[in-house]
Amino acid sequence: MRLNPRPATASGTRRLARRHPAALLALFLCSTGGALAALALPAALGHTVDGLIDGGPVPWSGLLLCAVLTLAETGFDAGAAVLGTSTTARLTAHLRTRTTARVLAAEPRDALAVPTGDLTARLTARTADAAAAPVTAAGAVAGVLLPLGAVTGLFLIDPWTAAAFLLGAPLLVALLHTFTRRTADAGADYQRAQSVIAHRLTEALDGADTIRAARTGAREYRRILEPLGALADHGRRTWTVYGRAAGQSALLLPLLMLLVLAVGGLRLHAGAIGVGDLVAASRYAALAVGIGALTGALGALARSRAAARTLDPLLTLDPLPHEGLGPLPGGPGHLEFRDVGVAQDGGPDGGPDGKPDGKPDGKPLLTEVHLTVPGGTSLAVVGRSGSGKSVFAAVAGRLLDPDTGTVLLDGVPLTAMDPALLRPEIAYAFARPALPGTTVEDTIAFGAWTADPEAVRAAARAARADGFIGLLPYGYATPLTDAPLSGGERQRLGLARAFAHPGRLLILDDALSGLDTVTEHHVRRALDERAGRCTRVIVAHRLSSAARADRVLWLEDGRVRATGPHEELWADPEYRAVFRTEAAEAEAGETGAVPPARTEVEAR
Repeated sequence: MRLNPRPATASGTRRLARRHPAALLALFLCSTGGALAALALPAALGHTVDGLIDGGPVPWSGLLLCAVLTLAETGFDAGAAVLGTSTTARLTAHLRTRTTARVLAAEPRDALAVPTGDLTARLTARTADAAAAPVTAAGAVAGVLLPLGAVTGLFLIDPWTAAAFLLGAPLLVALLHTFTRRTADAGADYQRAQSVIAHRLTEALDGADTIRAARTGAREYRRILEPLGALADHGRRTWTVYGRAAGQSALLLPLLMLLVLAVGGLRLHAGAIGVGDLVAASRYAALAVGIGALTGALGALARSRAAARTLDPLLTLDPLPHEGLGPLPGGPGHLEFRDVGVAQDGGPDGGPDGKPDGKPDGKPLLTEVHLTVPGGTSLAVVGRSGSGKSVFAAVAGRLLDPDTGTVLLDGVPLTAMDPALLRPEIAYAFARPALPGTTVEDTIAFGAWTADPEAVRAAARAARADGFIGLLPYGYATPLTDAPLSGGERQRLGLARAFAHPGRLLILDDALSGLDTVTEHHVRRALDERAGRCTRVIVAHRLSSAARADRVLWLEDGRVRATGPHEELWADPEYRAVFRTEAAEAEAGETGAVPPARTEVEAR
């Protein structure tokens, strides 16, 4: 597992800030401008009050200045709010795109080492929290500038009044420090509990048919919601921290204001300051005690920091290594396995001396697979459940890298090929395909390139999907949300998507299991029509699929038991028993006794 974050030269906040420097600079200027206008207003107000008390002409210039400063403060604050919201949205979109790209560029078993539900939570809620950090930091300038400027203004008016405020300043600093630390801890615990619930919910949704058949819905309900108590505790803990900080601030800040006004009143009585100075001092004291407003910004920064820590393992995933090569032009799809081995945890084992010995560690999924599939031919992969069929299919298309050995396509190692050049050459279909896109046509056209409408319809006909698509309310334009699809119909859409993106290698991972006999016959004919132009690797459970293949690979416990034409292998009673066992397991699967076939995401 390669999920340990590597040391970074710059923090995530600085990296994000470099994405939209102009917007953040404008936000900084608006926040600063609003703070400066707020700081200038008490002085202008105090001067204007003195002018009115002196009994001279009405100080219209002072009144106008106060109005302009009030409007400026309001305008700058509004601009900061708009800039903050829009910039946060753009940074969130960038961070989600960047994190998703790193996940997709990594080897699937590395990326999916994070449970699916947790991964979803990180790519949605966590990215939003982490992306808010630059905006919060830029806007926090005003939160720092206001109290510092206000204290400076108090000193300029009367040092004794300022000293009265500074008596309680250490208590405010201690309050903010405690609040920040406790908020960060509570927020991190809350996010972890959320991830557990998301993961369990995703598991239950993926296995909904099995849960329904086994009548274990109530138990799954309790299992999913079991962390809800801890989530509630962490939530209450967070609000308790907020509540205590607010309560302590509500007690401390009025006392500070009262102290400042009391000293200011005494200084006014002594003639050291005027009425205007007292008005300005009271306004500056209100701004100075506004340091308590920093608690919101500090809390947001603490959440952002906790969220960023959960994204670091994803952002530091190693991309699939390659040498920048591409498949040989015009290759027929010649596939070769050279002593391929795959272990469950995918890590190298250490020998007796503690040094790597090049052998897979953990439970072996494939062991010393040596095989050649001539270009343009078909290979059926058979074996009992757990024999390594889907692992073989994943390795053949580089959805999984072997721990030992090499896989070559037309003489070029898959690990040397640029994934962007390799993907268009390999089409996959799965037992339970994911169906991206808005409409039926979108999901068939989805792939390494967007298939045109003519190719979509030809592929649907080849997959025997055109018939039921025509019965949908809007045909190919029917939204997927309005298309009630059976398992077999979903499989046919997945097959159509693979047919619409022809390459030199087509891999069907149990993608015919949900088809009836007649439909499978027609789909097999469409596959046979690709002979000579496309190499077909078919994970087969049915006897008919193995019988029609040019060659059969018989796996047992991750090892090659035998290879050859189906007719030759059929003489072995143990080979015949494989299909009887698979038929019995398929029948049991319909009653919920065994888990359903793996989804496309699980296979990856």
